[in-house]
Amino acid sequence: MRGLLLVAIAVLYGASIPWYRDVDAPLRLLFGLPDWVAVALACYVGVAVLNAVAWLLTEVPDVETGADE
Repeated sequence: MRGLLLVAIAVLYGASIPWYRDVDAPLRLLFGLPDWVAVALACYVGVAVLNAVAWLLTEVPDVETGADE
């Protein structure tokens, strides 16, 4: 499951790059932002959420340091 989340994160990073736009494409606004900015921000929010879920699914073992408390 964690591996799929990491793949989805990589896909979102790729989708956040506005290489799908033509150089002479007209400016369109979404939520008051240029469309490519709104798409990039949505991808970054998705990355943050998926990253948090991936960390929740990751078990981190407690390592004993040998120090007395």
